[in-house]
Amino acid sequence: MSTTQLTLAQHAILAKAINTSGGKIEWFPDNIKGGARTKVLAGMFNRALITPDGQDGKSWRVAAEGYDALGMPRPGSERRIGSFEVKLDEVIANAEASQTTAPTVPEPLDAELEAAVSAAEAQWTKQKADSDKPATRSRKNSKQAEVIRMLQRPEGATISQICAATGWQAHTVRGTFAGAFKKKLGLTLTSDKARGGERVYRVA
Repeated sequence: MSTTQLTLAQHAILAKAINTSGGKIEWFPDNIKGGARTKVLAGMFNRALITPDGQDGKSWRVAAEGYDALGMPRPGSERRIGSFEVKLDEVIANAEASQTTAPTVPEPLDAELEAAVSAAEAQWTKQKADSDKPATRSRKNSKQAEVIRMLQRPEGATISQICAATGWQAHTVRGTFAGAFKKKLGLTLTSDKARGGERVYRVA
């Protein structure tokens, strides 16, 4: 699991490029223009999250480290992450980041990304309804029960602890938080983060 900390803008730009243009940086949030756009690109390049795409010095592409920072397989990996999980991971990560920073004027939510999340969620729900593999659902439910027990402990659980216990990846854990636990089971999750430590989650 990657420990790279991304800003809201970096996370959105990388995710958009990977999901809609094969890794090529073609989109920026509406509030990032001109000099601000140049600063964001320079910041991602300095962290090796992006790499030049061509000789003109104006085109950029997501580097392997950029895929790692989002917990997504690098280009050429056989495993493809479902679009619903990717979008949910992005939305949840943005919400977590907003909780750990000082109060500021919120960035406008990209309507296109919001629509993509809704569409992907509807597709994922339909696939679940059409599935004819009850054994797989049973194993997943068993892991969900194990995760709930971990979250009910006084000390709670971090995402890395849940990944170790279930074998899931970080984006799957976050997707389960938002999908199965919050929307389907109605559980209320709280979280806190000690300075220098990982975020700890608990069932309220």
